[in-house]
Amino acid sequence: MKKAIYDRMQVLVCDSQQAAGAAAADDLAEILRAAIAERGEAAIIVATGNSQLSFMKAIRARPDIRWGQVTVFHMDEYLHMSDQHPASFRRYIREQLTDRVGPRVFYGIVGDAADPEQEMARYADLLRRHDPVACILGIGENGHLAFNDPPADFDTDRLIHIVDLDETCRRQQVGEGHFANLEQVPAQAISLTVPALLRPAHVLAVVPEARKAQAVRDALLGPVTPDCPASILRTKPQVTLYLDPDSASLLDR
Repeated sequence: MKKAIYDRMQVLVCDSQQAAGAAAADDLAEILRAAIAERGEAAIIVATGNSQLSFMKAIRARPDIRWGQVTVFHMDEYLHMSDQHPASFRRYIREQLTDRVGPRVFYGIVGDAADPEQEMARYADLLRRHDPVACILGIGENGHLAFNDPPADFDTDRLIHIVDLDETCRRQQVGEGHFANLEQVPAQAISLTVPALLRPAHVLAVVPEARKAQAVRDALLGPVTPDCPASILRTKPQVTLYLDPDSASLLDR
């Protein structure tokens, strides 16, 4: 494993995608142990997508996490999508994590709520009350964080909002196999905002795979700009970025 600092963010280049997921799982297990010891419970925000599968496998295998004292949030859901749809992120979280480990509770964003504004108010209130200690996120092929596509709002005081998905983001969903074609991908989603993702004391960015290499390079070596939402990560000392050799392949140092 190689370590580096980019501005204020620690970057770990692990030996493989599996090693990156395992390193993030190791760190999250320690964060949860300390938080539960101090407060008796902990809450986390987790991401979805193919790039998170190695992390999900590793965190499920940890025998030392007291899941009955952990509350799980996630960061986005397609607008108007049922949790029974194969591409639903609530469904992903249940299948990849919560149905297997049995947390205290999983709070899903109800994308098909009759009143989206009321649903966002409900979710923001839950986030404020539970105050997650950690956020585990990825970086999109266009540099997005959750579904905050470029140009992202770095300064909003909202915790959750409705966003329009750009074509690059929607094509990524097709490329990952979640939809058969671009026309099937919803045009909007409910997403945590960038400030909401960065509120926790610990932010673990798990970003393997060659298809993320350009976004990683732009985030670490380009300007800090809403045009590359992930660039904001390197301004935050609580962020650790976990890469594999493929996603780190375009870095100069």
